[in-house]
Amino acid sequence: SSSTRALVLPLPNKAALTSIKMGSCCSSGDDEKDKKFSSDGGDSDISKGPVQNRGCTDVLCIPILLAAQIVFIVVTLAGLGDGNPEKLYRPRDYRGSYCGVEKNWNGGVNTLKSPTLSYTMNVTATVDQLMKQMVCSTAAKKALVDGQSSPSIAPLLMTKAERDTYMCDCCLAPCAKCQGGLDKGDDILSAAGADIMTSKMKDLTDLSAGAKLFSPTGANGGTFSATSFWKEATKYFNQVCLPSCNVDFQSINATKDVARSYTYKPAMDDNLYVAWGILLNGSNALVNPIKSVIATSFTFQSLPESICPYSKDLCVPMPGMDFKEIAAGADYCTFKMGAEVVTAVGDIAASAFEGMGGSAMSGAATKNFGDWIGDFQRTIDSFIVVSVLSFLFGILFLVILRFTVGLCVWLAVGITILMFWIGGAFVFVLSGQCAGAGVFGTGQQVAVAIVVAGHAAVKNKANGVKGPSELLTAALNGTDYRGGQRRTTSGKSCLAWNDQTIMPMYNSTNYPSSGLNDSTTGASAFCRNPYNNGDAINAKTIWCVTSDVNMPWEECLPIGVIQPLCSHGYEITDAKMRVALYYSSFVIWVMGLIWVVVVICMVSRIRLAISLNKVAAVFLASNPCVLFVPIVQAPLACVWCLLWFLSASFLISQVPDSYTPKGYYATYAEAYGTSGSCAVWEFGEQCNGKPGACTNQWPTGSVWKDNICEVINGMTKCYRCAPPRYVFDFRFAVSFFVFLWNNAFNIALGQIVIACSCSTWFFLPQDEKWKTPTVLKSIKTVFRYHIGSVAFGSFIVAVVEFIRYCMYYLEKQAQAQKNRVLVLLLKVVQCCIWVFEKCIKFLNKNAYIQIALSGKNFCTSAKAAFFLILRNALRFGTIAALGGIIHCIGFFCICTATCVMGYFIVRGMHPDVSPGLPCICFGFVGYIVAKLFMGTFGLAVDTSLQCFIACEEMKLSGDFVPGCLKKFVTDYPEEKPKADA
Repeated sequence: SSSTRALVLPLPNKAALTSIKMGSCCSSGDDEKDKKFSSDGGDSDISKGPVQNRGCTDVLCIPILLAAQIVFIVVTLAGLGDGNPEKLYRPRDYRGSYCGVEKNWNGGVNTLKSPTLSYTMNVTATVDQLMKQMVCSTAAKKALVDGQSSPSIAPLLMTKAERDTYMCDCCLAPCAKCQGGLDKGDDILSAAGADIMTSKMKDLTDLSAGAKLFSPTGANGGTFSATSFWKEATKYFNQVCLPSCNVDFQSINATKDVARSYTYKPAMDDNLYVAWGILLNGSNALVNPIKSVIATSFTFQSLPESICPYSKDLCVPMPGMDFKEIAAGADYCTFKMGAEVVTAVGDIAASAFEGMGGSAMSGAATKNFGDWIGDFQRTIDSFIVVSVLSFLFGILFLVILRFTVGLCVWLAVGITILMFWIGGAFVFVLSGQCAGAGVFGTGQQVAVAIVVAGHAAVKNKANGVKGPSELLTAALNGTDYRGGQRRTTSGKSCLAWNDQTIMPMYNSTNYPSSGLNDSTTGASAFCRNPYNNGDAINAKTIWCVTSDVNMPWEECLPIGVIQPLCSHGYEITDAKMRVALYYSSFVIWVMGLIWVVVVICMVSRIRLAISLNKVAAVFLASNPCVLFVPIVQAPLACVWCLLWFLSASFLISQVPDSYTPKGYYATYAEAYGTSGSCAVWEFGEQCNGKPGACTNQWPTGSVWKDNICEVINGMTKCYRCAPPRYVFDFRFAVSFFVFLWNNAFNIALGQIVIACSCSTWFFLPQDEKWKTPTVLKSIKTVFRYHIGSVAFGSFIVAVVEFIRYCMYYLEKQAQAQKNRVLVLLLKVVQCCIWVFEKCIKFLNKNAYIQIALSGKNFCTSAKAAFFLILRNALRFGTIAALGGIIHCIGFFCICTATCVMGYFIVRGMHPDVSPGLPCICFGFVGYIVAKLFMGTFGLAVDTSLQCFIACEEMKLSGDFVPGCLKKFVTDYPEEKPKADA
């Protein structure tokens, strides 16, 4: 009977017993042909519900899956010995050495006792301007180039070539490398005037002089309180590893540790390096005062080696600067002005310095990182409450969707039609937008022009008259216009010239030849440009007086002119682009018209899609336990991802010693490389960059400048390479493929369980749909018979995804090699693979539904799903399109409700906490919940569609058909299925 239709188990016949699918992956056991569902008792007969007499499918895929897990474990264990995940997050100094590590790459410093990344003064960059002021001063030039005649003192630079080089390096004479004279600040006119430099350097070398250094009235004239200095903090500070952020720089050398000092000298590759050395080592009456200043004023205190394990030039503290942890317990420091600086410049200025410096060194995001973490910890109770409410919002949305899905769908269809017309109008407006005019103002002008022209045409047609001429001569500024325009460009009504009192001088008496009064009708509320010979003022086009007190007059356009010429130019200056936009607007409108026709032709299919969405909502309401499938999957996926990330961190942190070059390079461009400055569509020599020695493979290393350089054949080489934090090898590739496979397996497992549950529910009699649970039975069926098929389908997805990621890897390698053509080609290949991947996932999902219905192996089910989609392409397309709309509505509603409710809960429970970060977390929770609910809902819709098609092809219309679909299947008389033999 129909009341027991779904519970009758067919007896296994001989064919069924011999077709147990125990073969290799994708074996079928018999020749499958493209055939529809039928109620003839064969393999395609599901008139009594999903096939009960099942066999195990794609069994050999199970040991392959298990073998992959074993390989993953072996690879992971092999990497545990040499890997060090701390390298992925541990702080690194400016040359790539890790903080808190005993042995660094390429003989780097031992930072085992210095786990914190802090900052010291970059003496070379900080003193660079003062060095140039000293070396290029008038006094230094006299000692190096001019000499003295009485008493006779020879210049220190003996040859003309040396003197010319110095003059060019200081830009004291016009030369190719200079664009003008060097800004040296206060010039030192004589050796006796070198005390200017002494006072400036004292603020830098005296650790107690921080207040003077950062004061605008100090000897350095506000150089170090300028915004430009703090925005370039990366230039003036070295990132080094220190024991903590709380190092007392002022008193450190007073400890038992050996004090160090450092006398400044320019970088070896600096053009003035030689001149500085000559000034320092020379001896005569002209240079001795300068030499004394250099020897005494350019000496800095340096942190002891027990605190700063670097050379003394890298351990010079900046006066007035302290540092603090970004967050409690963090290994990263940020800027903190000393107490004496705060006293001197004030709290506001000091805070501004700290903020700008912190933003430059570590990014604005890390500036408030500690506060964010604290806010999250304090609002964890609100987070839990909102998470629970988010699930309730998801359930509530599905309940409301059951009754409003039709309204939502038709509203969305209407919105899409409206978007076509609005989009076309927007592009049309852009094509004629005048320079300086706003988009909305131009749009209003176009809309008014269209409405006025339409109204005039209809009125003239109704009255059977021909409207007046709209001729307007631009050369005459429209003074000859006698048309019937009564509206301004913004749509304001014109007042009669002879009756208006706002601008009474403009009337037909004062301007008898300007057409202010119609000789036939006597009407005078038209747009004109009144003008008499000899008038000093004349408008550039027609206008009229309005009744708007805020705009007493405004320009007009002749009736029928939609886009006037712009005398002052267009917002889009390229004429070809304007023409392209103009015609594009019509293309968009035509597409909108086509969409309207499509919607009209697809009304019946849209109604079917709406009914299927209602069926899915009823299924979830009657089987709420099915929602636990993604809820259980989500934490399992998180645990797996966490374990994989942990294992992968051991593999990728093993950077081979030979991966990064260890030599020296003369220029930054040689070490880092260069890049072309061209758009994507431009090609040529100017677009071709050159790979650098440190960055010619991906992952790329970094470049740093050493103070101790290598000199070969007179060429100074100071730039060196630092290795990347991670690399990828074949072991990671194996691990990553298993990661993709397991993720796809987890998703596929949830899909087939939900499909099996929904298909079983679909064929239950009406009185049992709300009573019979289907989830547990579906889970048993899947794990008993179809794990192999799940493994096989997920393997295919993993292979396609893996190929796409390999293309991305090759793209990054091509990018490192500056091969623009190959980069673009690989991007195109990735796009094609991504489209193919989406098709594979869509086919897989429908194949799992076929497996749930017929119990056949993956390939047979995929083939059946393919031809089913082919036979019902418009239905599947309609479901996919409308499903996307429903999903967007679901995501918006659930996320918005979660964030809004979370905001009020946080404000109520923690009024002293900023709701910014908590609301971001609530939005993320809402997204995850919406993903779970809408994913399950979408799969239920797809399963219901296949069940409906099965009923349609088998001509079933029994009482098991959900009420929402009754009207779509009642045309078919129910045929009783043949009894099993």
